[in-house]
Amino acid sequence: MSPLSDYDRSLIPLDGAHLESSLRAHVAATEFPCVGAKSALAKGTLRIEPAWSLVSGWDDVRIHQRLLEWSADYSRDPTGLRSFAVVFSEPGTMSESAFEKAMWERLQSLADKDGWIGHPYDENVSSDPEDPHFSLSFGKQAYFVVGMHPNASRPARRAPHPTLVFNLHDQFEQLRAANRYERMRERILARDEELAGSINPMLARHGDNSEARQYSGRQVGEDWRCPFRDPRSAA
Repeated sequence: MSPLSDYDRSLIPLDGAHLESSLRAHVAATEFPCVGAKSALAKGTLRIEPAWSLVSGWDDVRIHQRLLEWSADYSRDPTGLRSFAVVFSEPGTMSESAFEKAMWERLQSLADKDGWIGHPYDENVSSDPEDPHFSLSFGKQAYFVVGMHPNASRPARRAPHPTLVFNLHDQFEQLRAANRYERMRERILARDEELAGSINPMLARHGDNSEARQYSGRQVGEDWRCPFRDPRSAA
């Protein structure tokens, strides 16, 4: 049997309620280490957008539009922790390298759409994925992305379905300004170590190393090169 086309997929009902409830239950679980995501869930500021497949561009326009709305909402009220999560129903299983490849394809597509519309890159971060100050930018707001999927080697990055969580970079800067960032980071690291038996070796502070290396959750070597290229950057 041949794989389903994007058109074929559109004829199959998407159980968005299941995708949303599965992620909410996952974040609410006692062992889930990210206290920031737990806070967003408790306060009702975790937005979940269901989508078809991580290896398809079928929902990219809609996802990008929702990101723009999310960015605009934050610009009007830049307070509190919040996250925007896209949960994909497919593929059910994939390797870490396959997830990483598909993740960057989706992020590249979203960035291409942001550039085509004419949104400038957030001036507080770099668009160069090799730069220690790199972050993605949508709707003039910088984002840090956390990739999660069932076959992630790190327990903290496992989720029932392929998931991309977009976290606004500015909210981390607000936490730093309020002297709350380091305390929250230490709690997350301690919980991650308790869960996995070790601290994620890919974690680094913004400005020490490119955060692009952290997005997929896969442990990569020094020779790894990010496939992302922002369309607004000079050729």
